[in-house]
Amino acid sequence: MELNGSQMVIEALKKEGVTVAFGYPGGAIMNVYDEIYKQEGFRHILTRHEQASIHAADGYARATGEVGVAIVTSGPGFTNAVTGLATAFTDSIPMVVISGQVPITLIGTDAFQEIDAVGISRSCTKHNYLVRTIEELPGILKEAFYIARSGRPGPVHVDIPKDITAQMGEFNYPDKITLETYKPTYKGSPKQIKKAIEAIKVAKKPILYLGGGIVLSDSSNLVREFMDITGIPAVETLMARGAVGHDNPLLQGMVGMHGNYSSNMAMSEADLMIALGPRFDDRVTGRLDEFAKHAKIIHVDIDPSSIGKLLDIDYPIVGDLKNVLESMVALVKEDFDKSRYESWRELLTRYNEIHPLSYKEDSERLKPQWVIERIGELLGEKALISTDVGQHQMWAAQFYPFAYPRQFITSGGLGTMGFGFPAAMGVKVAVPEKTSINITGDGSILMNIQELMTAVESKIPVINVILNNNFLGMVRQWQTFFYDKRYAETDLSMQPDFAKLAESFGGIGYRVETKEEFDAALKDAIEKNVVAMIDVVVDRLENVLPMVPSGGTLYNMLLEYKDES
Repeated sequence: MELNGSQMVIEALKKEGVTVAFGYPGGAIMNVYDEIYKQEGFRHILTRHEQASIHAADGYARATGEVGVAIVTSGPGFTNAVTGLATAFTDSIPMVVISGQVPITLIGTDAFQEIDAVGISRSCTKHNYLVRTIEELPGILKEAFYIARSGRPGPVHVDIPKDITAQMGEFNYPDKITLETYKPTYKGSPKQIKKAIEAIKVAKKPILYLGGGIVLSDSSNLVREFMDITGIPAVETLMARGAVGHDNPLLQGMVGMHGNYSSNMAMSEADLMIALGPRFDDRVTGRLDEFAKHAKIIHVDIDPSSIGKLLDIDYPIVGDLKNVLESMVALVKEDFDKSRYESWRELLTRYNEIHPLSYKEDSERLKPQWVIERIGELLGEKALISTDVGQHQMWAAQFYPFAYPRQFITSGGLGTMGFGFPAAMGVKVAVPEKTSINITGDGSILMNIQELMTAVESKIPVINVILNNNFLGMVRQWQTFFYDKRYAETDLSMQPDFAKLAESFGGIGYRVETKEEFDAALKDAIEKNVVAMIDVVVDRLENVLPMVPSGGTLYNMLLEYKDES
């Protein structure tokens, strides 16, 4: 059938099963928004900043595993979106971002609101397109969704000139896509998988290193089954929190810079590492020459470029984690003696008893860790937790009882302040039956504070819990430890009244200083079911511990801070 370019965009979204998009209109994308206006059964959520549009689509994608969609205009509309694209790219989140562009005849003339969008997005997208003719538009849209969700997922950017959104053409939407230069490997090599299992059977101190790929591939149940059969202990990266459930007796906790003592020691003393979908981030490895130096390494990943990028891998397996794990589970089911690792498990249990994850209570001031634990006690599996970036993010990862994958939504690779609130909006839109909590700091929340208006207008009841220490907390912590307490531009003593600010937008706000006040505020916010801000006054100088100093080794952790002043 013949459609104009804007109609093609909407029809493509429908065919891909998209029911909601986030965005912000402007001149170059107006034709598409005119078509959005005419639609029924398709929800568009107007954010108040393009960056928030991308983060909201990102949160939607993380919570569901589906492709998130955002629509922005040209020039500053697109440049505002770049941080969101980079955030999704570093964490391998499937998204399609559609931007308007000046007409074809004006490209390269420094026209009003012209920017080289595809040039800018090239380094922070899985793939990108500048649409040059109406004839290629349907195929490009189909490819965009296919590339975003297949193989190692990621954001795809489609830049559409305004004149093409108005031109008429045949809407020939492909049923399937075959790209000669892009053929992800889904099945792992049976020979390599068999070798890996043989290595596991002779190991004495193996450790499962669980990465975000487990969540992206929906293979958590297989990992749990593999752990149950083999009795091999596991550690989770930040992006894998919830993958096997907080109450799994084999889970040591989070690994890395702010990982549990037992987790970091397990990685340091293991003789075999089974890496399932991690990217060996520097916040996990510390000094590469000391990282897991006693271990042979099995690495399973769908992205061949990730294997051996930083370390030599003894047993590389390229393939989809779910498919590879199905084969691994089948092989260990045949004959496996998990009692061989009993002394190894006992050692890790002892490490956890020596240095458990803990904090010191204070009768006068709320501890941020307590706040997170309390949210977990009151809501547990009923909540989906988003965070911004900083100390609160690490405390959430350490102390919330994550029970299942996609319960924890956070910016891991890029570390984007301002991510949490709009992402939590996307999460709530995607999974309305769950309570969407954004755990944030008084620095981060101001990065996208304007989204209070979006949440009120679109009736998205996100609860923002602000751990307010009047500092850029994580930077302050580093300044305390490594810069002789020179708190250069991190003191945020002058802040707005967040409770009144929320109310001025039409939401509800609370300021709490006691445990009783926090309980009452959280319960009231849940009952009222509107966007809320709970401003929690916490200990200003609390630190995130354990901590591995940047460039240090996992086995040399700072377990406590002693003020020598």
